[in-house]
Amino acid sequence: MSGEPIAGEAALAIGDVIHGRGVAEVIESKHADFDIGDMLHGQIGWQEYKISRATPGERFIKIQARGLSYGLSLGPLGMTGYSAYFGFVANGEPKAGDTVVVSAAAGGVGSIVIQLAKIHGCRVIGIAGGSKKCAAIAKYCDATIDYKNQSVDEQLRELLPQGLDIYFDNVGGDTLSACLDNLARDARVVLCGSISEYTLDQPYGLRNYTKLRRANASMRGFFVYNHEAQFEQAEQALANWLINGELEPVVDVSLGFESMPSSLARLYSHKNIGSAYCDLQVCEAST
Repeated sequence: MSGEPIAGEAALAIGDVIHGRGVAEVIESKHADFDIGDMLHGQIGWQEYKISRATPGERFIKIQARGLSYGLSLGPLGMTGYSAYFGFVANGEPKAGDTVVVSAAAGGVGSIVIQLAKIHGCRVIGIAGGSKKCAAIAKYCDATIDYKNQSVDEQLRELLPQGLDIYFDNVGGDTLSACLDNLARDARVVLCGSISEYTLDQPYGLRNYTKLRRANASMRGFFVYNHEAQFEQAEQALANWLINGELEPVVDVSLGFESMPSSLARLYSHKNIGSAYCDLQVCEAST
């Protein structure tokens, strides 16, 4: 079970069930689309059992039987994987030989994107915080940048004298600004997240966005649910790469319901490596 909120939902009140995606088994059903024994992932919330009317906002997705861990539906075979796939493949439009820079490269989405970039024949530079995270992703990257102990801008200039072709942005702020200063001609910038700005009182203001014009570059945001009609396509592609060993799951798993608050805190204090979720042992849903 993970801690993803529902887009557009009001803030929670004391005592409300905390939002979060989960993997669950249907134990009782009166819905034509779901049978007892089906495994699914969706908005389960922080609870061991859920009674649902299967409304569109909950967006339950059946898990295909592929001999893979059901927990992967909270990582590369779920919304995290879909975000990486559609953000990088559909919006980044990678070509073999491209130089790709990925921020938060040791996070859930970033750890998938750096591997997708290698699958597509790209050179990959991963940005992460601390030597431990950089070491964890080193085998997937041609080089890493430790933003906590190195200047991102200086390292980009040294590693990429010709500039970058794709920047996959998970953090916003100064890192986004540094990457805009190091664009190759016709570069593509994909805006996935801005975690460095979530706790700021005032939004970060880019002052060098005109570098896009000079490089004939583009900067595009995306919302993963706008690709909902292609989720099955993405899941099949990601599953194939997992099965043939081209893609490895990078996960940060906590055990037990009681560990969920600390697991969520680890996520926002940047201590997780890969997709963070809790294994509750029992997590079932009625439909």
